[in-house]
Amino acid sequence: MSAAVHPTLAAELDDLEDWVGRDPAGRAARAAEIERDAADEADRMRARLIRADVAERSGELKTAAEAMWLINEWAHTHGDRYLIARSHLLLGRTYRNLGDVAALLVHAVAAVEALEESVLPRRRLPYVVKYADALTETGSIEAARERYRQAEELARHSADLRDQMMVLNNHAYAEYLAGEPERAWTVVRRMRATAAAHGHRLDPNDLDTVASVQIALGHYQDAEETVLAAINGYPDAPLEADALPEFLLTLAITRRLRDDLGNAQLTLDACREQCEAHGHGEILVRVMQEQAELHAAAGAFEPAFAEYKRFHAAEKEVLSAAREAQARNRQALFEVNEARQEAEQFREQARRDPLTGLRNRRYVDEQLPGLIEQANRTGVPLWAAVLDLDHFKQINDLCTHEAGDRVLVEVARLLTSASTAAPAVSAAHPGGSAPHPGGLAAHPGGFAPHPGGFAARLGGEEFLLVVSGLDEVRTVGFLERVRATVAGHPWRAVTGDLPVTVSIGADSVMPGDGQAELLARADARLYAAKRAGRNRVIAGLLAPE
Repeated sequence: MSAAVHPTLAAELDDLEDWVGRDPAGRAARAAEIERDAADEADRMRARLIRADVAERSGELKTAAEAMWLINEWAHTHGDRYLIARSHLLLGRTYRNLGDVAALLVHAVAAVEALEESVLPRRRLPYVVKYADALTETGSIEAARERYRQAEELARHSADLRDQMMVLNNHAYAEYLAGEPERAWTVVRRMRATAAAHGHRLDPNDLDTVASVQIALGHYQDAEETVLAAINGYPDAPLEADALPEFLLTLAITRRLRDDLGNAQLTLDACREQCEAHGHGEILVRVMQEQAELHAAAGAFEPAFAEYKRFHAAEKEVLSAAREAQARNRQALFEVNEARQEAEQFREQARRDPLTGLRNRRYVDEQLPGLIEQANRTGVPLWAAVLDLDHFKQINDLCTHEAGDRVLVEVARLLTSASTAAPAVSAAHPGGSAPHPGGLAAHPGGFAPHPGGFAARLGGEEFLLVVSGLDEVRTVGFLERVRATVAGHPWRAVTGDLPVTVSIGADSVMPGDGQAELLARADARLYAAKRAGRNRVIAGLLAPE
């Protein structure tokens, strides 16, 4: 590659960005030369981003992410919309490979929003495809299908057949992920026909998709032959860093389904080594799930159950880490006009706990400081009540994690009712007052909650109720009714003889408080309630006797 072939540096950078999979070392070396020699800082940053792309595709995910963020910050500071878009595009893929699916959507939306109208169709194509992929992985397959349709239109402007193959491959895999194998197979047939018409051989990524769909349709022998062809083609094709472990996991599943359990275990062990060596957290969680399936297929049900528990815990940890990363790495992003309505839904989802539907810690961190400041300014009382399920580990251990999830969801429903109903006036005492039929319904002598109150899940079995506009006696009475409603709920169908109760600690805003100070006092009262025997409320100066 030389300046004689590409008369402008911009054209050479375009080619380097597209030069995926062909001599990665040569691509990175040429980008390093440009970064060293280019007079314009934007060109140097663009070259540096190409090097980060190569690093990410080579498995250096964390190193690549650090460089991409630095370039993204520089682009925002200098108003370089192309680098804003491209850095978000690559960050989305990188964080997806690190197990953060939520960040994939965040960065995909940001990338599309940053693109200028003047960007040519072929260069717009990967942004639309990545957006469609992100919609798929966050459960919006109908919206994703429309984006794939748009991507196919854009691909028709490209003279490179690989662009059309990429769109069809991603669309087929999206249908597979959505549980639509027949739809997926229809797209696979179109992909194969397109390849055959142009004398093109499917690359390993395409073959992995075909194998996954074949597994879903029950064609296990065909699937094993397909995925072996994909592995044999690695690394001679343009692939992302997670390609090999994905291939190996697919092969392990195929061999288990064909009752070839010994080879399935060997393949899964190789996949696990790849994940641990290169930080593929999301794939490693699925390896745990497949390990449980393998144990069960071999009749080793005790190890299967233990592995499933590890998988379940790891899955929750990945989801929690994804939400935390999203809160750290993303501020408000604006979507293009055609996606504005969908984007509003996604922003709302980012502030909701996916299991219970309650507000999440991110929402608390965004909203509670303002409510505290308002309470200090106006003198309107504001209370933070931290609720923790008593002996929740017993429910998970003696029942199932599914039962534990059902308890969390039902408690969340009761708290939602509490945060929207009128809290009744009642004295706080250990036995509490009986809940009204149907939960925390409005009481004739009750008080409507002041605007600004809400319920949230802080994590695990811990929840938060924010109550505004009530004095201490009425707040304690309200929280006592919440406690009694949870304790009195018919739990037998879910937990058998195990009771479900909550301990509650609460305190009100004091002058000079920030969020940390208020929640620390509420936590201290929660621990006091636990020490006092659980299933009780301790709030402010009023505590059950």
